[in-house]
Amino acid sequence: MARRRKARAEGIVAYVRVSSEEQAVSGLGLAAQRSAIESEAARRRLPIVAVHEDAGISGKSLDRPGLIAALEALDAGQGSVLMVAKLDRLTRSVHDATGLMLRAERSGWGVVSLDMAVDTTTPQGAAMTQVLAVFAELERKLIGQRTRDALAVKKAQGVRLGRPRTLAPEIVERIRREHQQGAGWSQIARTLTAEGIPTAHGASEWAPATVRKIALSAAL
Repeated sequence: MARRRKARAEGIVAYVRVSSEEQAVSGLGLAAQRSAIESEAARRRLPIVAVHEDAGISGKSLDRPGLIAALEALDAGQGSVLMVAKLDRLTRSVHDATGLMLRAERSGWGVVSLDMAVDTTTPQGAAMTQVLAVFAELERKLIGQRTRDALAVKKAQGVRLGRPRTLAPEIVERIRREHQQGAGWSQIARTLTAEGIPTAHGASEWAPATVRKIALSAAL
């Protein structure tokens, strides 16, 4: 039996962000972003059903109150398009951008960035999602390769590696980010193992429980 897609309201969920406290207080940048989105909404003849903002918050992570609220509203069917004035207001990470677009595709809403050719409501924009997915996979592999290369150099220099006490910050962030984008603990563990990235105790094989513990600790 075919799975019924939930009813969805036609309209734009706008997201705006500034990163510095000075901009958060003065409002510089937020008004310009809203104005650009309002103009595009009028051109498309679509209502703006909600505006979510993160003022004075970095874009390094997707864990932002305003963005989380915007995504939850879209997943719940309270809009059909997530619109941003600039893609870097949403994220600067190819991996994160791809994850958001894949989430949009699964849930049935679109992503539009006014400063780039990103519009998943069109066939061309949907194709762009697939292109970005290729680069996101390359980004993950390059991180793993750099980690292995750095360890090889230290070993060649006679540095006793032993068991590292902590994981590299980028590995912790990667685990947290991939789970936030829908990857399961087992899937993340298999990927890290396949890429040859050692655990915090120097083991070559990752366990789902270990991945889960790291992700939950990073969220605290």
